[in-house]
Formats: sequence, structure tokens, C-alpha cells
Amino acid sequence: MHRIAAPERFLDCVHCGLCMQACPTYMELGTEMDSPRGRIYLMRGVQEGTLELTSDVVRHVDLCLGCRACETACPSGVRYGELIEGARVAVEAARRRSFRERLRRRIVTALFPHPARLRLALWPLRWLDRAGVLPVLRRHVAVAGLLPRLGDWSPLAEETLPRGAVKGRVAFLAGCVGQVLGAETNRATVRVLTRNGFAVATPRGQVCCGALRLHAGDRRAALACARQNIDAFPEDVRAVVVNAAGCGAMLKQYGELLADDVLYGARARAFSARVRDVTEFLAEVPLAVPLGRVGLRVAYHDACHLAHGQGVRGAPRALLAAIPGVELVELPDSDVCCGSAGSYSLMEPDMARRLGARKAESVRATGVACVAAANVGCVIQIRAALRRAGMAVEVRHPIELLDEAYGRDG
Repeated sequence: MHRIAAPERFLDCVHCGLCMQACPTYMELGTEMDSPRGRIYLMRGVQEGTLELTSDVVRHVDLCLGCRACETACPSGVRYGELIEGARVAVEAARRRSFRERLRRRIVTALFPHPARLRLALWPLRWLDRAGVLPVLRRHVAVAGLLPRLGDWSPLAEETLPRGAVKGRVAFLAGCVGQVLGAETNRATVRVLTRNGFAVATPRGQVCCGALRLHAGDRRAALACARQNIDAFPEDVRAVVVNAAGCGAMLKQYGELLADDVLYGARARAFSARVRDVTEFLAEVPLAVPLGRVGLRVAYHDACHLAHGQGVRGAPRALLAAIPGVELVELPDSDVCCGSAGSYSLMEPDMARRLGARKAESVRATGVACVAAANVGCVIQIRAALRRAGMAVEVRHPIELLDEAYGRDG
């Protein structure tokens, strides 16, 4: 049996149960084994040999979103994210899944971490969009309204010069899904960074951050992605800037994941130390005050891997509050997972839809015209949930709203 974690990691849990009310799957199902405490009991039992790795145990592990809300709630500092990732590696090493499950997982890992393949798969939608058919379908066919938005797929420049006085140089992770389904957010990010005086390097050699593979239990492939990114990104930059919460959390984890690697250990720690979410980075520098107004009431959704994974909560809110005309409204249960969770919405669509519906009702209670979320997966998931609920509410990345304000400066 593949070891899940060091034995002392399980002993950190004192079984107080404070994590349970923070766990989205426990909120929905109310079953102990679908809570962090219950899953830790299962994982420890499997590692110690007192429990078999049955299909029921695997099911409880699979249903975990990996949102890490339990880490925020835990008074004992249990590193649950490390435990669940280890459990998933152990599951994939020990059990052979059904053909249907293997096929679904293979499609996700073969498609989404590769922007070129994803563009090819979405090309029929691109053709319908260019032909003017897709906009009509979005307005009149409910299912079509759930389709992702398609932006400019052309690659970002390897080097983008700043506007005005030069404050420094940063590197930008464009992401894999982000290059296709978050392309407009990427362009807005580069414009905002250059507007604030930073040259932006977007290395051609960058690849998927590795999070999709790690969450699927393929640790070896995830570490290969980490090494390739460390090689690809320049070291003489002020920060490695990310606009997707899941990617940022993964990049900040490189130092731990490669701690025992003789060749990459020190470089990985230095790399992770430079990683900043774009909202976090802008909070550290004097922000160029936008003059243009964006007249919107906006609710902010805390992306799990930004709030729980990176501990970044105030920076996105401060950025939104700095935009003229934005009225920031607090979203009930803002840090409860929306159901996106990387590839979770594809692997566990039923639970993802339930959590999306919960998030839509929270948005309905605010009466806002726009929801801001600092993660491409959250944007797509919440947008789909709102459309299913019949709500005409925009969902945008905070950086897009700031970019819009700069665009109205005149």
C-alpha cells in the first residue's frame, strides 16, 4: 500500500469536529465520512491496515473537493490538503477504476492541461461564434447559455513593456485552461500590470502548473510540470504573478513538493517565494488610481485556493473597493466552495451542481448585478449556476473590473 502521509500528520487531528461545518460535502450530505474528520479516520485506517481500501472508501475520498476550508477552521493546524492528495495518489496506485471512470479521467488530463488540444476541442464553438449563431443560441436556448465564453486565443507577447515610469519586471503564468477559457482575463491582467509600471514576461516554455494532475493522483506528472515551469520562468523578476487561485496555490507548493529533489529543491523554494496572486501583488505596490467609473454593485466570492489555500482574502476586496463606482457587497458564505474545484465539476457533476445552486442562492440574496471571483474555474462554474437559476448576473474576475476602469480613464 502506497503511504498516504507521515504517521504524525494523522495525529495532528484531535477529532474536535470544528472542520465539519466548514466542509461543503458535509453541508450537503450530512454524513461523517464525507467530512474532513471522517475522511482522516478512513485514510489513517487504510494506511495502518485496519481498514481495506474498498470502493466505499474510494468514493468518500473522490467526493472531497480539496477546497481546504477545513484547514481554515482547524485549530490544530491539520494539513488536510497534504493528506487528501496523498490519499489520491494511494488510490490510483492500489485500485483499478472502471472503464468509464478511467476514460473520464483520461479525457480531463489529456485535454485540459494542454491549451492547443483544448482550443481544437472547442473549435466548433468558435466557428458558431464567428458565424453569429452562438450569441443567438445563448439568448434563446437555456443549455447554450451554459457554454463557456471564448475570447482572443492568440498568444500573449513574451515581453510586454510598461506604460509610464518603470517600477520593475514580473513574470506571468498564463495557465492552461486560462489561455483558452480565461483569455480575456489574461489580457486584462497584462494591461493592468503594465498600466502600473511593470514589464511583463510570459515565458513560452511554461506548462500546466500541475494541479490537475496532482488532484487526480498523478504525483509524478505534477512534479514534472513543476520542474519544467521552474526552468521556464526567469529568476530576475520581482514576482511570478498568477490570476487563477488554484494555479497560484500549486506554484506556492512547489518548494514543499520538491523539497527532497537534489537538483530542484532550492530553486523550487526560491520560485515559490516569488509567487503572488495578481490581487496580492497589486496590494503590495502603489496602485495607479483609476479615474474611470464602473457603476456596479459587486459581491466577491472567495475562491477556495485563494482564501483557504493561500490565505489571501483582503487583497481582492481592497482592489475592488478602490475601483470608482463599485459598491462592494458581502456575499453570504462567500468562502464556501462553488463546486468548480479544478476538474471536480467534470468528475463529480452532481455534487458540483448542488454546490453551484447553493452559491446561486447566496448571490440572489444580495441582489447584486455582478459577482467577482479570482479564479477562472469559479467564474465558469458560478456563471453556469446563475444561468441555471435564471439570474442575469455578470461573473467577472476582479482584475477585469479594474482594467475596465483604467480603460475609461480617457
